[in-house]
Amino acid sequence: MGGVLLITDRTRSRGRSVEKVAAAAVHGGVRMVQVREKDLPTRALLDLVRAVIRAAADAAGGAGRVKVFVNDRLDVALAAGAQGVQLGASTIPVAAARRIAPGLAIGYSAHAIEEALEAERDGADFVTFGPVYETRSPGVKAPAQGLGRLAEVCGALCVPVFALGGITAERVPEVIAAGAKGVAVVSAVTEAADSAASSEAIVKVCPHLC
Repeated sequence: MGGVLLITDRTRSRGRSVEKVAAAAVHGGVRMVQVREKDLPTRALLDLVRAVIRAAADAAGGAGRVKVFVNDRLDVALAAGAQGVQLGASTIPVAAARRIAPGLAIGYSAHAIEEALEAERDGADFVTFGPVYETRSPGVKAPAQGLGRLAEVCGALCVPVFALGGITAERVPEVIAAGAKGVAVVSAVTEAADSAASSEAIVKVCPHLC
């Protein structure tokens, strides 16, 4: 598993819907989308995830060609029929999620090598690590980790590591050189005037496609 993972943020999408941005990213070659809209109530989030699944399938030319993940909410991922869930330090533990949903893909958001290793031991399929670079993403308070720390994490884990935080098409080659199997992007796609073109530019330089 690798490639480009789009993380949604409807507050930074130039007035466009989450599903429209997701569809544009899929048109650009993205095959993994994480719905990360933490402030939505359960029913609204469920409806949104279902809409993203439909939009992604339509854009990709059929169901099953795009993996849709739900941030934090295992219950919503299962109810919506998503392909995966993205967990972290404040969510249900990876091991518990694996017992509940053995067939679901599980990602884990790590900010230190110790928690990345624990997530791998507990059954995570991949880890996002960051922020690698300085980022303007709301809620990210951790300092930039840098390429050296990214390389350390990539070298220690057997599961794929996705570089997160400040990722642009120009920076993809150096995070891949550091050992990342993919990149997780937010603003580079959601804030772009042409999200499809921006996605395509990133996909072209990220060779480990899903």
